[in-house]
Amino acid sequence: MSVIPARHLNLSGASNFRDLGGYPTSDGRTVRWRQIFRSNHLGHLTDEDVSVLRNLGVRSAFDFRGTEERAAALCGMPEISVHSLPVEPTVVAALRAIAAGGTPLSTDHAVEVMHESYRSYVQKNTHSFRTLFAHLLEDRAPLVIHCTAGKDRTGFACALILHTLGVSEDVISKDYLLTNSFYRRDPNHSTDLPDEVRQVLGSVQASFLAAAFEAIDAEYGDLESYLRDGLGLGNAERAHLEALYLQD
Repeated sequence: MSVIPARHLNLSGASNFRDLGGYPTSDGRTVRWRQIFRSNHLGHLTDEDVSVLRNLGVRSAFDFRGTEERAAALCGMPEISVHSLPVEPTVVAALRAIAAGGTPLSTDHAVEVMHESYRSYVQKNTHSFRTLFAHLLEDRAPLVIHCTAGKDRTGFACALILHTLGVSEDVISKDYLLTNSFYRRDPNHSTDLPDEVRQVLGSVQASFLAAAFEAIDAEYGDLESYLRDGLGLGNAERAHLEALYLQD
């Protein structure tokens, strides 16, 4: 009997480091283990963490952090080829702007700002996700996808990957929500915001991801059109991705 690999790898210097492998697809195949990982940023890896990533054979990282975020914590492993796909953060600035206008911040503000951020992934940043898929087609695995927290920009990217590979919406939603079990929120981040607001920002909700897919429907008509016209994934490209990242 084969041993199922661990989905979550409990690294000391990186939070929420997870494998996208093992999920079933609609045609009876499964996503390959130990090919695509997701995480928060790789700027604080310990020596033990570096050994784990080397044993996994990770050779590529796809970094959705903005310019200032990236400069604050560079990947500490020179053997990993880092590809910057910047999606500039907007959430904290939007909340500070609301507060500066004299409105007391609430969790409702935080949720709506998160929704708007996810909509912007589609409306303003599709080019970065399109570039990710172009790299995925080049067989750069084992690889890791990350942003700063590894939950929002990364979560949307991983949901797109799993959708493209034929994983069901229910499984994709459950994988997305695993962040709430494994992400370690930085208590020092944005300390000028109320704690209940920071708790929203440090978690994920199904409605966040739903906002992005509602934007896909509004902008492109449906997900299949977005994959084709937004991300450049025709039948040949999708078949190649399946050959790379699925197994019978």
